[in-house]
Amino acid sequence: MRSKDRISYFYDGKALLSVYIDARISIYLCVRSNRRNGNCRGCRKRVFRAEPPDEAAPIMHDSPFAQRPHKAYPVELAQFHSPDYVEFLQRITPDTEELYPDETARYKLGEDCPIFDNLFEFCQIYAGGTIDAARRLNNKLCDISINWAGGLHHAKKCEASGFCYINDLVLGILELLKHHARVLYIDIDVHHGDGVEEAFYFTDRVMTVSFHKYGDMFFPGTGDVKDVGEREGKNYAINVPLRNGIDDSCFLRLFKMVILKVMECYSPGAIVLQCGADSLAGDRLGCFNLSIDGHAACVRFVKQLNVPLLVTGGGGYTKENVARCWTVETGVLLDVELPNEIPENDYSKYFAPDYSLKTPSRHMENLNSKSYLNSIRQQVCENLSSIQHAPGVQMHEVPPDFYIPDFDEDEQNPDERRNRK
Repeated sequence: MRSKDRISYFYDGKALLSVYIDARISIYLCVRSNRRNGNCRGCRKRVFRAEPPDEAAPIMHDSPFAQRPHKAYPVELAQFHSPDYVEFLQRITPDTEELYPDETARYKLGEDCPIFDNLFEFCQIYAGGTIDAARRLNNKLCDISINWAGGLHHAKKCEASGFCYINDLVLGILELLKHHARVLYIDIDVHHGDGVEEAFYFTDRVMTVSFHKYGDMFFPGTGDVKDVGEREGKNYAINVPLRNGIDDSCFLRLFKMVILKVMECYSPGAIVLQCGADSLAGDRLGCFNLSIDGHAACVRFVKQLNVPLLVTGGGGYTKENVARCWTVETGVLLDVELPNEIPENDYSKYFAPDYSLKTPSRHMENLNSKSYLNSIRQQVCENLSSIQHAPGVQMHEVPPDFYIPDFDEDEQNPDERRNRK
């Protein structure tokens, strides 16, 4: 065990993330109600045209470990995404959307990936946070880096998907691969981490492990246990498909067994953990039955592996529980036990009437039978047993970071962005 983990926490005070979460919930409810006509489009524009506040919420100002991420440059985003897709995201706005019907359809924008004001800036901020988090790990400036605004795991090379536009996770992993022969990606979002899996489906340098709901036409419809990767990547994609209602004890037992087996077989140099909060009980889109303590136990378990760790957010559609979850998990990563009573603050009304930090599981049928979970466990173990040893790679001279700040970011106020051309 390290005596004390060094933490980097990336935070942008602009309320873009809050606006985005509120809006994407509204859009999802419109789409699910099959209102795919002019009314739904009008709703989309009304939701997203509101300008976010200029001032940051008065939190994190005094935190010694919080940093404001840089806005990722288009050329950085194009390390994974196609340049034409990045360029289109940069210039499209709600006012010009109707002028580009072909491109909008080609890049899968609209419906569950609406176009809104400041869309590209939003992408730059959350992607920049994950890229910066990876670079700090690479440069051994921290042991754990956190970017709760990141974790948008559905975005593909040339298209948006499932509220995700830029796949910051892939960009962060690409950064980590500059210094590490092997990177492990773990995803506990209720939805399959399809975009990350697809990006690394043919390589053994990244192992993707996703625990997710599968079946019943649940989005995105991928992630069968039989999907294991191809060519050099065969058996390096691990999928753990689950059914409705899985609870803490079943999830944690399976999670720990799989991750320990992965560590034994793969021996990664760094880990990326996507902590989607839509796997919590009571999520508006989710169907699992995890308590916040159960969700956080996964984070604690991965932290205790003592491997350089990049942690991101992800899905989550009951926003007060998203805030609760990632607050508790920040405490876990900092080794700080937080009181269960939420102190009075500007957002207290969201946590009424009990103002408690942790939420329990609910009374919900667990459709994951013992025999079903045993069969999944056995198939995953068989896939992993096919790996003879941790793959090696000839490491060449490490390429430099594309973005190298010309000032000490640690000394900057996290709510004072330096203007960069």
